[in-house]
Amino acid sequence: MESQRQKKISSLLQKEVAELISSDLRRGGSKNLIISVTRARVSSDLSLCKVYLSIFPSDGAQEQLALIKLNAPKIKHDLSRVLKNHLRKVPELAFFIDDSLDYIDSMEDSLKNPDNPIKG
Repeated sequence: MESQRQKKISSLLQKEVAELISSDLRRGGSKNLIISVTRARVSSDLSLCKVYLSIFPSDGAQEQLALIKLNAPKIKHDLSRVLKNHLRKVPELAFFIDDSLDYIDSMEDSLKNPDNPIKG
């Protein structure tokens, strides 16, 4: 069970990582790419933060995730500058794809057409 402090830090990191990623996308000129941070979970010792991303369109999601993982040290550095008055040490960032929207789409498709099996 998450402590109150973990929940506060998770929500703070989720908000700030989302802002950093969206500002990088705007500067990079990616108009047809949407990346949203769906969840952030901080470990009990506050040393690791798992960040779950929803990437649209999902056909290039793995490539975008690889780019974000390459830029994880830069994102952590930018976070440390933004959160210097809130956190003493910024946790390590681990990024993952949140495929729950794809799963929901496959469930809806299978409910509309019962001949198709559920993918997932």
